[in-house]
Amino acid sequence: MKKFKDSFKSVRVKLFLIMSVIVLLVITFLILVNNVIFETFYLYSKKNTLKNLYEQVNDFYNNNYTQIEIEDKLDNKVINNNIEVLIKNDEQTVYSSSRYLFSNFAEMGKIITVYPDRNESILETTDNMLIRIARDTTNNVNYLFLSGKLDNGYTIYIRMPITMIHESVEISNQFLYLIAGFVIIIAGVLVSYISRRFTKPILELNDIAKKMSNLDFSAKYQETDADDEINDLGRSINTMSEKLEKTIKQLRSTNLELEKDIEEKSKIDEMRKSFISDVSHELKTPIALIQGYSEGLLENVNTDEENRKFYAEVILDETNKMDKLVKQLLELMKLEYGKREFNNHVFNLVELEKEVLRKSTVMLEEKNIQVEFDEKQQINVYADDFYIEQVITNYITNAIKYAKPIDGIKKIKIENEVKIEKNIVRVKIFNTGDNIKEETQNRIWNRFYKSDEARTRTDGSTGIGLSIVKAIMNNYKKDYGVLNKQNGVEFYFELDLHMGEETEKTS
Repeated sequence: MKKFKDSFKSVRVKLFLIMSVIVLLVITFLILVNNVIFETFYLYSKKNTLKNLYEQVNDFYNNNYTQIEIEDKLDNKVINNNIEVLIKNDEQTVYSSSRYLFSNFAEMGKIITVYPDRNESILETTDNMLIRIARDTTNNVNYLFLSGKLDNGYTIYIRMPITMIHESVEISNQFLYLIAGFVIIIAGVLVSYISRRFTKPILELNDIAKKMSNLDFSAKYQETDADDEINDLGRSINTMSEKLEKTIKQLRSTNLELEKDIEEKSKIDEMRKSFISDVSHELKTPIALIQGYSEGLLENVNTDEENRKFYAEVILDETNKMDKLVKQLLELMKLEYGKREFNNHVFNLVELEKEVLRKSTVMLEEKNIQVEFDEKQQINVYADDFYIEQVITNYITNAIKYAKPIDGIKKIKIENEVKIEKNIVRVKIFNTGDNIKEETQNRIWNRFYKSDEARTRTDGSTGIGLSIVKAIMNNYKKDYGVLNKQNGVEFYFELDLHMGEETEKTS
């Protein structure tokens, strides 16, 4: 039912229905005209024919035409119009187009006695002329009959056979019905063909407009050679599509830039808030210590020179810690919010690890830690050596801090695992000691996380070393983490290899 209703929305169906209604209205109008006016017009036309002939005959006699000339002209008239004419004077018949009429008139003498059984209907009457309809029952024919007096005193009789008007009207109506049927069928075919030619490009334009409403500007109207309104509309839609596509691309580009600006501003604002929060939280203790020892110096709590020196050293130490903390926090913020540009280049990873170990020699010796490291390798990587040094330094510092003896020996092991198939190297730094609880393994990467607050206070740790490692590796989008091993803990991170002749395959 819905499909049937939807069909009436089609332009082709509407055109066909409109054409059919127009044809039916025209045919109906013609039938009404045929029924109401045709008979009147038919009789009017025939009546005028008889009147004109009457007037012409009168003119012939008034203009002194000879009888022979009059008869020649009348013969042409009666033959061409199927008319019968009888002209009489008081004594005899002057002219007769029919021998039958002539003989009857001659015998009877009066026209009224020629057709005694005829029913008459008067159409027009004047002083000299009478026009009437009569039916001859002997031959069952209707006649239009004119009788009148000419100016010369002659009597004229004219009759013209007429058909049954209602029968003609009925035949005409049947013909109109037939014509209506043929016209509707032909109109249906023509409308289907013509509407298809017109609706096809319109439907194509409709599909293009629907796609445009969904921001799909890939479809374009295929122009034809026809120079018409539909082609103009198609060109206009193509132009509009191109301009809309260009405008929307510009808007999207502008919107992306705006989103980046907003995101950038949001990051900066978040970084500022985070920095202020972290600094205010972490600087409370050193500021309180500095304030306390400074007040002690001002109030001369200790007059002993050695104690005053101790106070001053505490103040300087806390100041250095504050300076280190602020610098590390700034660096961490820049790393986390993408404000650092990495100067990547090829360098020897093993040489960098040797340099970090050299700088850590004092701490290693103080802690009596053995280092296991293969210094003969050469592994070229592509990264920023400044930040990779920070990662290695933080891992080694963390290993030194938490290393514990196993079987009386503290040990740190540095191992470089080259994975040729993945084109990466995994740097692993192991230290003997306690394992890290599973619930803690994710929290150690958070800034200011300290497993032993009292201990980290004395060893100068800020609690953001591993947070810096996390930020650096996230920038490189490389894997990093911590694994519990037998008798210790292993921290690792990965870098891209720069394969060359000197890179040793150790995987």
